[in-house]
Amino acid sequence: QVQLVESGGGLVHPGGSLRLSCVASGFSLENYAVGWFRQAPGKERDWVACISSDGKNTNYEDSVKGRFTISRDNAKNTVYLQMNSLKPEDTAVYYCAAQITPSVYYSRSVYYGYWGRGTQATVSS
Repeated sequence: QVQLVESGGGLVHPGGSLRLSCVASGFSLENYAVGWFRQAPGKERDWVACISSDGKNTNYEDSVKGRFTISRDNAKNTVYLQMNSLKPEDTAVYYCAAQITPSVYYSRSVYYGYWGRGTQATVSS
């Protein structure tokens, strides 16, 4: 079965950190660029970051630049999202997805597939 599974979410205080993981099964993730998206309650799902298949290129949404780091370990079929200096506005369900249709428009969810079910990250005092 082809799927992505996210984990690592939880409840943290403002300023805290979380490390999310996205593990692929049923296919080799190394063939794909991977993106992280998030959806806050009552809002649309937004792109957060992405990484090229070889890990050499990364891109970030402006509000997370300098705080979040995306990385990957193709030997483990896993992509990570290290989230530091977390803010209450980072509270959301975080999803990973593989860019199954290569595109320069890496922030557009239409080019992604094999979506996971998400992991909840809550930032609250």
